Amino acid sequence: MSRLEAATFATIVLAGAIFTFLERRFAYNPGQPVFRTGYWNDIVLYCFVQSYVLGIVIGRLILFLDQHTRWSHLHLVSHWPILGQLGFFIVTHDLYIYLMHRLQHRWQPLWRFHEAHHSVPEVDWLSGVRSHSVEILINQTVEFAPIVLLGAAPEVAVLKGAVSAIWGMFIHSNLNVRLGPVGYLINGPQMHRWHHANEPEAYGKNFSTKLAIWDWLFGTAYLPDPTVSKASVFGLGFKVPDQFPSGYFQQHLLAFRRDMGPIETTPEETQSPVA
Repeated sequence: MSRLEAATFATIVLAGAIFTFLERRFAYNPGQPVFRTGYWNDIVLYCFVQSYVLGIVIGRLILFLDQHTRWSHLHLVSHWPILGQLGFFIVTHDLYIYLMHRLQHRWQPLWRFHEAHHSVPEVDWLSGVRSHSVEILINQTVEFAPIVLLGAAPEVAVLKGAVSAIWGMFIHSNLNVRLGPVGYLINGPQMHRWHHANEPEAYGKNFSTKLAIWDWLFGTAYLPDPTVSKASVFGLGFKVPDQFPSGYFQQHLLAFRRDMGPIETTPEETQSPVA
């Protein structure tokens, strides 16, 4: 592990500790426990084990692509400043994620792999890590392959990974943060908690991750006055909560079930966040 990798890893761990503390002091939804349902499953299996294993798989997949294309030898962005490279890949990947995220909520085969991410009943800084391995394999390959294939500096992949991890913690955190006019550009907890809300008025809204501008540009933004209305109900909304499995492997296998019709995702059978 290089010094930069060690520093970014330590920063990510520290960020998790800071968000845990801040959620106790400035909660958007007061009363959520630190060790909420599925906490250990998420932090051990999703956050550490899955991230480590998929990091190896994705790295070898990108190496395979490079060996067969030699695109990295063209050094298409190598002459750019590192901050310019980092900004370019953050913006372009963020637009991809916005479009992909919308498709996941529209197309049932992709929703099956995104469903686990919405199963957390108490959204907090850690809940963002709960994502099916197939979803992560696709999105992180798209995230990191261009960095390698376009010949970016090695530091860019490390820094991009750290930005994605910490921003993911931020937008999922249970923090009562008002970004004001800045919220038209960057995404924060208030908008993203509405995306996770199991409330009909928020269905099909707020697909952005880092840059909220995509939602405002494409008409999918939803951000009511927090003094009037706040997101308060999260998860898939099964009438019997234990219908969605609690185990990592069971959650993964559920995506491959034969029934491709929509699972009941809201208290109202006529509504669905997939639509």
